[in-house]
Formats: sequence, C-alpha cells, structure tokens
Amino acid sequence: MIMNTKVLLAALAGGIATFFLGWALYGMALKGFFESNVGSATGVMRGDEDMQIWAIFAGNVAWSLLLALLYSRWAGITTFMAGATAGAWIGFLMALGYDMISFGTTNMGTLTAALVDPVVNAVLGAVGGGVVGFVLGYGKRA
Repeated sequence: MIMNTKVLLAALAGGIATFFLGWALYGMALKGFFESNVGSATGVMRGDEDMQIWAIFAGNVAWSLLLALLYSRWAGITTFMAGATAGAWIGFLMALGYDMISFGTTNMGTLTAALVDPVVNAVLGAVGGGVVGFVLGYGKRA
C-alpha cells in the first residue's frame, strides 16, 4: 500500500496539532484533574521528567494517519469542518470504548476520569481531524 504525500503531510500536520493541544489540555489545563482521578493503581503515571516525548508525538502522528487514511480513502473528507466533525465523533467513541473497558477491568482511574477523557478526546479529534481534512483538501479549493 502506497500512501501519497498529501496523506503523509495531513498526518504530520494533524499530529503536530494534537501533540501541542494534548500538551495544553492534559499536561497543563487538566493535569490536576487527572492526577486526582487516578484509581487505586500506584506508579502508573510518569513524572514530567520521565515523559517519553518522542513516543507521545509518534502516537499523535499515528492517530492522525488513521484519520488521514479514513478521510482520503473512504470518507472523501477534504474540509476543516467535515474533518473536525468526523474527528470529534471518532475521538469520542474510541476513547469512550477504551476508557469504559479500562475502567471495568483495571484500577487505573475513576469513573469520572473515564467519562471526562472521551470529551477531551473529542476536542483533540475535532482539532486534529479538522487539520487533516483541511490539508487533504488544500489546493482543491477555487
């Protein structure tokens, strides 16, 4: 399977957007909330000095590549708004599924965190998906 340059650029742009927005949301704005909603599991979260930034960035690019492939190959999404709408739903539902299963099977977080995380992922999905959609449609506009 060969990916075209636009798909790769869309994935990179979306990855950069979600990386920085994720840092702002999870690393700054909601850091205390998620720290206070860790379940009974201990030693789960890395400290700031132990974060593997390269892995976080790679994960954001992989997530955006998934959206770029879905949008370009099957959904035909080439605008910011369509990408944002699809990204919000995909981000919300994927996180909700993961978080509910994780909550039901582990002690890593509270139910509150499991319900808030999908909303945060919807915001990340909307911004990342919007950027991916915009890049995929760039140059097609009159």
